[in-house]
Amino acid sequence: MPSEFDLIRRHFTRPAGHSELAVGDDAALIAPRPGMRLAVSTDMLVAGTHFFADTDPEALGWKTLAVNISDLAAMGAEPRWALLALALPAADEAWIAPFARGLFACAARFGVDLVGGDTTRGPLNLCVTAIGEVPTGQAVTRSGARAGEDLWVTGHPGRAALGLAHLRGDVVLDTDGATHCLDALVRPQPRVDAGLALRGIATAMLDVSDGLVGDLGHILEGSGVGALLDASALPLAALLATGAEPGLARRCLLAGGDDYELLFSAPPSERPALAALAGRLDLPLNRIGTVTPDAGQVVIREADGTLRPPGGRGYDHFA
Repeated sequence: MPSEFDLIRRHFTRPAGHSELAVGDDAALIAPRPGMRLAVSTDMLVAGTHFFADTDPEALGWKTLAVNISDLAAMGAEPRWALLALALPAADEAWIAPFARGLFACAARFGVDLVGGDTTRGPLNLCVTAIGEVPTGQAVTRSGARAGEDLWVTGHPGRAALGLAHLRGDVVLDTDGATHCLDALVRPQPRVDAGLALRGIATAMLDVSDGLVGDLGHILEGSGVGALLDASALPLAALLATGAEPGLARRCLLAGGDDYELLFSAPPSERPALAALAGRLDLPLNRIGTVTPDAGQVVIREADGTLRPPGGRGYDHFA
């Protein structure tokens, strides 16, 4: 059976593109470029909590890094480095090799050097610390939203939750719909290009990991504001096209999570710039509501004008 260090040498050591010293020493040596600040984020994926035990390891390798890169995108940061800590039940190279292949495919796609980490025996647990760069003073945080601004979300939120519902047998999607939704679930695409382009446009931003409404609450708390969502503006068309019934599609969009789309606020004056950006990135940017002065309150305006609470609040690890 290979040792811990054999596994690291065989599967997790690659040439580094922009690091002074990467895998193989007691610590990595990295330096931000002049005028940059480091943005640092850590996320953990635990078998049975965040993924099924039989999840394809190559897809899981991609997702393990992608969800951390998404956090950097949400700050308007460019991903640069990552550290990986693994707890593995056994030194099973038939599992580890495709996992590493998926992880390094994601690293290559987004220009990330793997610069260190740790491995140990234990229940399957995957933890990445991702490090990026953002120009001084240009990071987009959760605390800048102001009343009267628009609320936007990128892409097709709700697809990952529909994919999970399909896997659980709660819904049977058509073939194309299942393909798109399962791909969104197992191979999320961090919106790095959008995050970089939104610097100077978005006033507050985060990525949707635990449900749109629940994560919106973090912006509202950080900014001391509220939100009015417009039911008629919710991007449900792509979800309904999968064969999902409207109620389920709406629940997945508002409370499903695991999408890693960007949710952000921006002044109404930025609408032309955002329309142009959507075309340039070939990415839907959906204006779904308005920031209000009612701190912490979220309401949704139905098609008939009725105001009501939006329903589910999203995923909570300890609920």
